[in-house]
Parts: sequence; structure tokens; C-alpha cells
Amino acid sequence: MTPDDIRDLFQRQREASRAQPDAPVSLRRERLLRLGKMLEENAPVLAAAVQADFGMRSPRLTEVADFFVLRAQLAHTLRHLARWSRRRKVFTPLFLQPARGFIERQPLGVVGVISPWNYPVQLALAPAMSALAAGNRVLLKPSELTPHTSAQLAALVSQFFAPEEFAVVQGDAATAALVASLPFDHLVFTGSTSVGRKVAQAAAANLTPTTLELGGKSPCIIDADCDLQDAALKIAHGKLLNAGQTCIAPDYVLLPRGSEAAFAEAFRTAVARLFPYFEGNPDYASIISTRHLARLRTMLQQAQTLGAQVQVLQPAPGSPPPPPQGIGDGVGRQMAPVLVFGATAQMQLMQEEIFGPVLPVLSYERLQDAVAHINAHPRPLALYWFGRSDSVRDDVLRSTVSGGVSVNDTLMHIAHDNLPFGGVGDSGWGAYHGERGYLRFCHQKSVLVQSRFSMGHLLYPPYGTRFDRVMGLLRRLM
Repeated sequence: MTPDDIRDLFQRQREASRAQPDAPVSLRRERLLRLGKMLEENAPVLAAAVQADFGMRSPRLTEVADFFVLRAQLAHTLRHLARWSRRRKVFTPLFLQPARGFIERQPLGVVGVISPWNYPVQLALAPAMSALAAGNRVLLKPSELTPHTSAQLAALVSQFFAPEEFAVVQGDAATAALVASLPFDHLVFTGSTSVGRKVAQAAAANLTPTTLELGGKSPCIIDADCDLQDAALKIAHGKLLNAGQTCIAPDYVLLPRGSEAAFAEAFRTAVARLFPYFEGNPDYASIISTRHLARLRTMLQQAQTLGAQVQVLQPAPGSPPPPPQGIGDGVGRQMAPVLVFGATAQMQLMQEEIFGPVLPVLSYERLQDAVAHINAHPRPLALYWFGRSDSVRDDVLRSTVSGGVSVNDTLMHIAHDNLPFGGVGDSGWGAYHGERGYLRFCHQKSVLVQSRFSMGHLLYPPYGTRFDRVMGLLRRLM
């Protein structure tokens, strides 16, 4: 599509939204059911497209990381849609009675979604689903780094939706910049903090409100009394799902000093259990591109040069099966997991979100030192804590600020439909999922219905003795 085509498509959606400012619940439900039908009938096609884009990412991984999450969100949304859409009555203060007040939840209009490549189906359709549920039109720009998936999404959406309802535009970073500059009623962006700043600046020119989910360096705190084997398994799963290319993956571990060897051994055992081999393993995703792989290797080389201890985890002994056919250069981009000890603030891997299977391990003397380290850096999208003491857990929760938290696990808070998901500070702003996502894409319009028995005229000018008596009475009643 040309830039003019994209602007015309946006204008069609905008005019449709203004012609129908609200959408009946029956229409919203029907659109959601169409989206569900699109997913169910075409999941294998979409999974194959994701596999083609990554080079190595099994349909089962896409099933659990993309489709399952979307199916759960869809079921939850359909179950609660009628309740979320109802008018909300509010209490009217005495001095305004017998007037009535209520809040009308209305669609914003046209919602733009700029989605990333790491979970190219889930992170494209999850915000779109919430926006459609709230009665909006949606214009989606998926990532150019997953061209097969983006092309399939564009083709499928055009089959199941009219372009003024829901449409997909494809293109490179310039196309994303153009989309960000359109005067949406709301814009959702998922990606890096650096690009998120540019999106926010472009949206600000139109006073477009935004939801930014930006990732960051999510810490994982291990308390001295935790079950280290269980913690290592859950950290390994959270870190290595999609080969670490997850916005809420544990970015680094904070560990009591003296536990380094025990943690390294527990982590090795956990990795061997999850991934007996790496090269050719369809459950262990490839790094998305040679450029991203080169960046990870450069980070490790710099860390070694500056004195860090880099431990590459080797697969368990034995002969792995031959790699599947038709995977392009995916095997060559399957990067073995790496533990890094002795990382310092001067190293790139402690300055940027890693987004790969590299896990720095930092040692602390006191838990307060770990908390101080977290608070000295930008607020993360996620925080993980492992331990047995509820009081220590609550101290950590009170002493830190992050987008979300999983206690004695990783990643799982994102799967809870009643927990809002989003960042804070440098890790983003705004949250969606469940009712919070529905409200993110609504305008909550305040309505006061005045009674014919209103006594408001007692506060009209000209002011005098009667006004003073009325105000005195109101002060006593408040």
C-alpha cells in the first residue's frame, strides 16, 4: 500500500466511526466471534508462517505462546462483554440531588496497533481484540521482521472483516512511522523503549493517547530461603521461552552471595530437562535474524573482555535427531543458553534489554542491596521474586515499582485475565487485558440528568443573605 492508500484507509475507518459513534453489543460480539473463527480455521497456516519467519519455532510453541493466550482472552471477553458495556450508575452527592448521575462507556473511534515480531500473532490480535470489544475500528501495522505472518494476517483479516472495521497495513519502519503519525483516537505500540519514545512524540502531535508496552530489564530476585531447584526451573522456562525473545523474560538474576555455583548447577539441570538439545530442536526458537544474533554475540564478547565469566550451556550427551526439513537458516540461529557471572554496569548486557538466551547473575550481600540496585535503574516491565516468607515478599513489593510481578514463578501474571498488563516509567504506560483493556479503549462519558425538582437556582446570583444561609446549610451537611 502507498502512503496515500494508508491515509485513505484510515479516513474510511474514521468516517465510519463518526457515522456510528456507538456499536451495539450484538455487533461487537459478532465481530469477536468472527475473529475467533478466523483463528480457529487458520491456526495451522499462521503457525507455519511464524515458523517460516523464525526459521525454527514449532507450531506447539506458537500454540501455547500465541493461540492459547488469545483463545483465553476471547472466551473471557465474550463472557463479560455485556456487563462491561452497561451504563454505570454513580452516587449523587446530597447537594445535587434529586439529580441522577451515570457513566456511559463509549467507543473511542479508531484504534491503531503497531505490533512487534516476537509473538507476532498474539501481540497483534490481543490489543485489537480489546479494541473491537469496546466497539472501535482497528488499523493494525504488524512487524516487517515477520513478513510471512504479517502477510497472512493481512489476507485473513481482509477475508473476515470489512476494511472500515478492521484492516492490516504492511510495510517497513517508514510505514510504521506513517501509521504513528495518523490522528487515531488511541494508539497501541509494543516494542523497544527507544522506538516507543518516537511513537509517543509522533502521537503527541495529534494529541493521540497511547498505550506503550516497552519491556526493559526485568529482574529476578532469589531469596536465601527459596527452593533453588524449583526457582531455577521456572527461571529457565521464563528466560528460554522463545529463546529469551520475550518482553517480560527475566533479564538478570539477583542471587545471595555464595549461591552462585549452586544456582549454576540448578540452572544447567533445569535447561537440560526443558531442552535436551538446542540445535535442530523445534521447541527451542531461533533468534529472529542474523543481525539480532550478532548483537547478542557482541554483547557477550564485550562482557568477556571486561572480565565477566561467560558459561555457555552445552546440550546433554547423546545424538539429537536430525533437524526438520524446510527451516532455512533457523538452525544456524539457535543460540545456546549462556550464564554470565561478574557482569558490571559498564557492560552492554547490563545497559540494554537482552532479548535473547543470555542470563547475567549478580550477587548481593543483603536483600536491601538487591532492592537498591533495582530502584537505581529504570522501572521494569516485570519483577520476579522467589522465596518462602510472606513478610519478605511484601517488603519487596512495597519497596519496588514494576509493571507487574509473578511470585515464585515467571511470566504467569500475563496470563491472568483479571490482572491488567502494562508498564510503568521507561517500561511503558497504560495497561490492557480483561476489563482494564476494555476500559483502555473506551471513553467513559459522564452524564448528569437534572430533576425538575432541582434546587440549583438557590445558588444563582444575585448573591445575598439567602445564598449565605444555603451555603451554611450545605457546609453542615457535607
